[in-house]
Amino acid sequence: MAGIQVSSSLLLSKSLPSLRCRREIVGARVNAPRVHLAVVSHPKLPSRYLVDEMETRTGYPIARHDTKSSDDPRVIAKLYAIMEAVADRVEMHKNIGEQRDNWNRLLLTSINAMTLSGATMAGLAALAAEGSPLMALKLSSIVLYVAATGLLLVMNKIQPSQLAEEQRNAARLFKQLRVQIETTLALGKLDINDVNEAMEKVLALAKAYPLPLLGSMLEKFPSKVEPARWWPKQRSKQGFVGKIEGNNGWTRKLEEEMRQVVRVLKQKDLAEYIDLGSKALKLNKMLAISGPLLTILGALGSSFVGTTDCSWPVMMGVVAGAVATAVNSLEHGGQVGMVFEMYRGNAGFFKLIEENIMSNINEKDVERRENGEILEMKVALQLGRSLSELKQLAAIAECSEEFASKLF
Repeated sequence: MAGIQVSSSLLLSKSLPSLRCRREIVGARVNAPRVHLAVVSHPKLPSRYLVDEMETRTGYPIARHDTKSSDDPRVIAKLYAIMEAVADRVEMHKNIGEQRDNWNRLLLTSINAMTLSGATMAGLAALAAEGSPLMALKLSSIVLYVAATGLLLVMNKIQPSQLAEEQRNAARLFKQLRVQIETTLALGKLDINDVNEAMEKVLALAKAYPLPLLGSMLEKFPSKVEPARWWPKQRSKQGFVGKIEGNNGWTRKLEEEMRQVVRVLKQKDLAEYIDLGSKALKLNKMLAISGPLLTILGALGSSFVGTTDCSWPVMMGVVAGAVATAVNSLEHGGQVGMVFEMYRGNAGFFKLIEENIMSNINEKDVERRENGEILEMKVALQLGRSLSELKQLAAIAECSEEFASKLF
């Protein structure tokens, strides 16, 4: 019994410290100060779900923008709706451009094959005996020449290589517009004017590069070459004559530099590409008339083969077909229509830079202009120059023969 009491007393003495510790811990927990957790409110992002939906529909990754809480959610929704339409137009113009490039290659191959076959049959008809073989070869040559003439007239009218270049330009410019809308969303401070401006740009692009062929196709042989125009017209404003030093990045010196750049663009770059476009247009007109005329001569020569002892019918039937093939290959294989459209588009690019500069200079309120330093940087990048090279160009504009653009 004494041993049991000793052991129990030892166990009790060992458990007392642990019990005291537990009491202290429980007391600390009970007496600990209460911590009040503040309710954290997250800003509403009304455009997040619009972005997710647009990414799902278009397949394009869209950059997330931290829109300001003061921005109107309806304005944001409208801009995202416009961006969705723009993304769809990019795919449409891209697909149609590939289709019309296929037209150019397939039609050219078919026409050249028919023309050469007609010329070969005209030559064989001259060697054939009179009767059914001669008549069969003559009729086959005539049919092939007439069919090639009809297809060539259609091809020269629509100029598939030029159509493909138009759609490539439209796809590129719609992609550029999409990036501009993303930048507008990223900068914030949105209003209904941003929506209206984006809508005007979309409509101007749609008018400059129409999708259908019938009714709204651009004139392929205009009487006068003018720069392509894919941007909305800007309102002309009276110049500002007040003090502008240090206002929104503008100075008198910067204004004069921009005016000199515009002068060089108009006198050299723009004039050069208008002249090149005129030459390409004249060459395309000459080739477009010569091709069908030569195939018609080939058909006439084939029709007289075997009716006379002279050699001129077979010479006309064979030689006209060979020359027509060469002319068609030069026009459509060399894509002269595409070259004309490229020159016209380059001239439009310089015209856009000119109007952008002058619209800022002619703005009465300096604070409403685009920041002068940013505009200067944009113009330098568009012309393929550094800022120092742009300033040097403006300084020697009157006595230099140098072009403003170093890109093309």
